[in-house]
Amino acid sequence: MRSTPDLRGHTVLALHAHPDDEAIFTGLTLRRLADAGARTVLVVATAGELGESRLPLRRGETIARRRITELERSAALLGVSRLVLLGRRDSGLPGWASGAHPRALAGADPRRLARRVARVAEAEGAETLIYDDEHGIYGHPDHLSAHRIGDAAAALTGAGTYQITVDREHLHVSAPDRHLIHGAAEAAGVHFGRTSSEITLAVRGNTEQVASKHAAITAHASQVDPRHLPVDEFAGAYGIEWYRHDGPPGVLHLLDTAPPSTLASATPALATLAPGTPALATLAPGTPDLATPALSISAV
Repeated sequence: MRSTPDLRGHTVLALHAHPDDEAIFTGLTLRRLADAGARTVLVVATAGELGESRLPLRRGETIARRRITELERSAALLGVSRLVLLGRRDSGLPGWASGAHPRALAGADPRRLARRVARVAEAEGAETLIYDDEHGIYGHPDHLSAHRIGDAAAALTGAGTYQITVDREHLHVSAPDRHLIHGAAEAAGVHFGRTSSEITLAVRGNTEQVASKHAAITAHASQVDPRHLPVDEFAGAYGIEWYRHDGPPGVLHLLDTAPPSTLASATPALATLAPGTPALATLAPGTPDLATPALSISAV
C-alpha cells in the first residue's frame, strides 16, 4: 500500500482570480499538498466585489471585505501557509461595462502583475505554479487574465506549471448540473472545461480532504448556498480536480500515490474550523506579513 508522499521542502504557488475559486477548483490539491508537508502560497487577484451577497452585510461592511474574510477562512481550512492579495477589481461577466473600470483585472497589464507574482514565487522558492488554463476554465474575463498572468510569471521564474480545468465529460456523467461550474458557465453564456482525453492529471482526495474542501467552499457563504452542495452528492461533483501539464512529471504528480481504498467515493464527514477561530485581518499594501499559526496574509 502506497503512502502519502513527503513533500517537505517543496513550495507551490496557486494563482486565482476571485475568492472561492481556490476552494472550488483546487481545494483538494491545496489540502493534499499541505497534508504532505508542502508550503502553499495562495495569490488571489481580486476581491470578487461584483458578486452579490446572498446574506445581509454587517453595518459598514462591503462585499469586498466580506469576501476577503471568507477567503481567509477558506485558506485556513485548506492549510494555506500564505495568502497574497493583488488588489485588482472584479471585472464582471463577459460584456459587462465593469470590465472597462480602471482597476478591473481584465484591463490590467498582465506583465506587470506577473512580475509581482514572480517576486512572490522567487521569495518563497516556489518551484511550481498552478493557474487557470488558456480557456480560463470557462471563459470568464478574470480567469483568462489569471492564465495570462500565470503564464508570464512562469516564464519569468522558470517554474513548472499545472493549468486548472475541469473534465466536462466526467461531470456530465457523475454530476450533471450539480457542479458550480455549470451555473457559472450558463451565466456567462460560455462553454467550460475539457474532454477527458485532454486532461493530463486528476487529483483525488480521501474522505477527510473532501470534507475540508466542502467546508472551504461553504465558507464562502455570501456566494454559495450550502443547500446546493448536499454532502451526500458532494464527492461525485467535487472529489476530483483536473489539470493540464507539459513536460516531465512535477510535484502534483507526486500526489498520485494514495492507495485507491483511501480515496473518497461516498459521503464526506463535515470539517469546520474550531469554534471561536478569528477571521484573519487583511494587511494594507506595504505592510509586512502578519504571522499566525496557520496563515500569513499580505498584499503585494
